[in-house]
Amino acid sequence: MTPAVLGLHIGGSKTHAVRSDRSPDSDPDPGQGADASNKAPLEITEASANLSSVGHQGADAVLRRIAAAVGDGVEAVCAGAAGADTPASRAVLSALLTGYFPGARIEVVHDTRIVLAAADLDAGAVLVAGTGSVAWGRNREGREARSGGYGYLLGDEGGGYSVVRDAVREALREYYAGLEPGTMVSALLAATASADALQLMDLFYAKPEPDHWAGLAPLVLDLAVEGDPAALRIQAEAAHSLATLARQVLGELGLDLPLVMAGGLLVNQQQLAGAVGRKVAVEDPSLIRILGDAPVHGAVKLARQLIQP
Repeated sequence: MTPAVLGLHIGGSKTHAVRSDRSPDSDPDPGQGADASNKAPLEITEASANLSSVGHQGADAVLRRIAAAVGDGVEAVCAGAAGADTPASRAVLSALLTGYFPGARIEVVHDTRIVLAAADLDAGAVLVAGTGSVAWGRNREGREARSGGYGYLLGDEGGGYSVVRDAVREALREYYAGLEPGTMVSALLAATASADALQLMDLFYAKPEPDHWAGLAPLVLDLAVEGDPAALRIQAEAAHSLATLARQVLGELGLDLPLVMAGGLLVNQQQLAGAVGRKVAVEDPSLIRILGDAPVHGAVKLARQLIQP
């Protein structure tokens, strides 16, 4: 029997979990199903267990539900968590996971690391844009570099929260200039049930949760695809910010490394991803790719490595 492992991707807006009871090279043939000793992975999507977003009790509640759904027999857990920047924050998550998976080997890493693993790369750079934004990389000599990912109060430029914050600023600019709300601002007011930009501003301060506002970023970026001038300006600024993060990491580690772009904004917004790719301007454009697999599968691979001889 292949030991069971659990991979977790703890993002700013959700937690994605996959329990795998089979080795990567033992996938059943399509349409053949899986027997009891080689069953298909169990996949769970839950609320975010991000400590900086939901606190210790919120994270504990989410992980408790995941553990109950996953069941017994897990021998290794790898959690890739957005915002897992300090030894202290990683220790808290590790302790919570140890409580629910006693005896299992536990590893907590920043979520950029599971993206690289999900892309089947040992060396490369990762650019993530979801609720927030961050770039990280490791070169062939094992040297690492990072840029951004400081959270919505100190950074995360180009992430979903930043995009919507810029849209709220545009609403206020138009209001105080005595202009009628443009297409993008009108759409934002409608989506938030706000009568005008002042009510929108009050709502922005009254409900500061980053994941709530980041959920409206596709509204802005979809209008950029349609050619709305205000949305295009915001998209261009986001692309510049994200490309700057990637260039800083590649500049430190080597421009010949592949760049993997991940996160909801880059995976689902082709125009934004294309603009970022052009601004990064590596020597070989083929080195830039969009992550084709969910990051959580990188966590599964890293969890499997914890128990490999």
